[in-house]
Amino acid sequence: MLSNHLQNGMETARLVWSRLPNTEDGEFDAVGISKKSDGSSVESLDYEVIENYAYREEQAQRGKVYFVYQVAVKWFFALLIGIGTGLAAVFINISVENFAGWKFQLTFNIIQKSYFAGFLIYVLFNLALVLSSVYIVTNFAPAAAGSGIPEIKGYLNGVDIHGILFFRTLIGKIFGSIGSVGGGLALGKEGPLVHTGACIASLLGQGGSTKYHVSSRWLQVFKSDRDRRDLVTCGCAAGVAAAFRAPVGGVLFALEEVTSWWRSQLMWRVFFTSAIVAVVVRTAMGWCKSGKCGHFGAGGFIIWDISGAQEDYSFQELLPMAVIGVIGGLLGALFNQLTLYITHWRRNYLHKKGNRVKIIEACLISLLTSVISFGVPLLRKCTPCPETDPSSGIQCPRSPGMYGNYVEFYCGRKTEYNDLATIFFNTQDDAIRNLFSAKTIHEYSAQSLLTFLVMFYTLAVITFGSAVPAGQFVPGIMIGSTYGRLVGMFVVNFYKKLNIEEGTYALLGAASFLGGSMRMTVSLCVIMVEITNNLKLLPLIMLVLLISKAVGDAFNEGLYEEQARLRGIPLLESRPKYRMRKMTAKEGCGSQKVISLPRVVKVSDVASILRSNKHNGFPVIDHTRNGETLVIGLMLRSHLLVLLHSKVDFQHSPLACEGSGIIRHNFNEFVKPATSRGLSIDDIHLSSDDLEMYIDLAPFLNPSPYVVPEDMSLTKVKTIIESSVIESILINQRILIRLLQQRDLLQMIRLNPEQNIQFWITFLQRFRDCQ
Repeated sequence: MLSNHLQNGMETARLVWSRLPNTEDGEFDAVGISKKSDGSSVESLDYEVIENYAYREEQAQRGKVYFVYQVAVKWFFALLIGIGTGLAAVFINISVENFAGWKFQLTFNIIQKSYFAGFLIYVLFNLALVLSSVYIVTNFAPAAAGSGIPEIKGYLNGVDIHGILFFRTLIGKIFGSIGSVGGGLALGKEGPLVHTGACIASLLGQGGSTKYHVSSRWLQVFKSDRDRRDLVTCGCAAGVAAAFRAPVGGVLFALEEVTSWWRSQLMWRVFFTSAIVAVVVRTAMGWCKSGKCGHFGAGGFIIWDISGAQEDYSFQELLPMAVIGVIGGLLGALFNQLTLYITHWRRNYLHKKGNRVKIIEACLISLLTSVISFGVPLLRKCTPCPETDPSSGIQCPRSPGMYGNYVEFYCGRKTEYNDLATIFFNTQDDAIRNLFSAKTIHEYSAQSLLTFLVMFYTLAVITFGSAVPAGQFVPGIMIGSTYGRLVGMFVVNFYKKLNIEEGTYALLGAASFLGGSMRMTVSLCVIMVEITNNLKLLPLIMLVLLISKAVGDAFNEGLYEEQARLRGIPLLESRPKYRMRKMTAKEGCGSQKVISLPRVVKVSDVASILRSNKHNGFPVIDHTRNGETLVIGLMLRSHLLVLLHSKVDFQHSPLACEGSGIIRHNFNEFVKPATSRGLSIDDIHLSSDDLEMYIDLAPFLNPSPYVVPEDMSLTKVKTIIESSVIESILINQRILIRLLQQRDLLQMIRLNPEQNIQFWITFLQRFRDCQ
């Protein structure tokens, strides 16, 4: 009976949940991937090694010295990525902390004379910072909006999204984060730091930016997408390590959350990069302790040391801790769905009206946030300071503009403080530090915590998706620590034990909300342990993470997966659909006409095919003596454009050349530039004589495309994708799968967004490394 009631309840919840939109109803391309507002689309990256004659000749000319040099350069680049990301994180943190410090200090000084004048200064200061952030994003770096993690996750899964790793995106991410976080919005700088690290890694891998004349030839060593992918993976881990000062957590974050391709050599380089970041950050913090960094000395990087907090826990406390996990799963799933709903409306109706509307929206959100954070604490009466231990170092009330607990905010007496202002009228890092603090029982009232939870949760939902760099790690920690502390207050009053700390439950609440929203487990667990410096709480963090993730998974996907789908970024889900077991590869492909090329093709035919469609891959066929059609390989669009542009391989005869022929190209000529689309058919000018010539494609095609039987289930096909490189898939030689032709996922099978049965088959040509 109980199981039936639970099942019926879950089905009812799912039914209600499904009424909220889970995808965009806007324009879709041929594979059901929503087109971006700028009309651009996504392509897949060339992770597969094209083992043609040009590649084999180049490999034959390289000796052992070259490969040793290449390995050494990879480690050197890992060092540069760590240093660059660490310095960027230090710059962002110093800027944010100083802007926030000047703002609070100035406001506290003015508020003693005039409440309205202090409020006006506070609002204008925040508005100026947010305006600078949204202006940079909308007019200079549109790809810098949001956290950037869904885009980077798509990139590391083989999807090339134009503009996400440009130099201007890096600049927009850094300065936009300073404005949005320093302006007091309900968002964090940790997600943007991941994107920042990825941009630094990509720019180093391509030798800088030629457009802005910030480049170096000696850095232009890695020109393949798979080498750049490894560098971007190092950059992602470095971003997490810099944001949380958690090097091991950064490695696990890259492994668990963003990348789908891993090997031991890459793991060592990622670990080395994260270690370098930790050294750079620690050196900067030691240098700033002398007071050279302004307000940075007491704030800055996320370090919530609770090593001196609750040392042990009893069996009776496991139940309220499990309740925290359930609450985190429910609130996290609700947060994902609400942000998805609002982002869906914002993209379809609001942001289509232009950049001016985006700027006005961000300014209105800033005004609303300032009014709430400044005005709501006035609704609470000031509380008398409790008796504190002089050895604890806690001052009540604290001095205006200084960091710590017990904020004196417009109180009539000098021995009183405002508990709601201790959370609201503070930087997020210091507010979390206050919520996590030990030996501060009864610092907050339940009414104040509940008020802050409702207000900040609403602000976080509204702010996420605006045209500013926005991370959700720190807002999620603030939300979770608030209801965690509420549960801790109940436990303290119920069990009447002196060794129970409310700050411990705040930490567990933070972990539960992040687990319920982002659905991370291992990496998040390690990050929470590293930033709190309390290994004894590891089993409890694991408990609430598992529970919150299980509860959240019952309703929807993680935050990054939902946002990636909304942005039209194709990601391969972790588990195949049940109906895929009953569908074969042949059924999933559909019946569409295949455009193939003969081995010796006429130049005019190639030009016509390239102009008439946007396919990025073409199967090359030949005929045996018995008249049987034989697939001999795959020819990439970019390679065809290089051949047409150079014209050195044109021949008068329509007959195939015997042997491999003479290769007149360097293999690097076929590498697609990282910061541009490369050659297009419109850039190539062919005379009438050129159009009558022929090209033998045999020396340039990939002779070893992957093959699956036509009756293989889609579940097995997905398994092949996850374990090998899929640049192209041939179903026997009788059926040329449609996916061969379209590495950029255009002109593919149109999906039914409601059923999503054929979702997986559209990604069979994403590239993975087989090493």
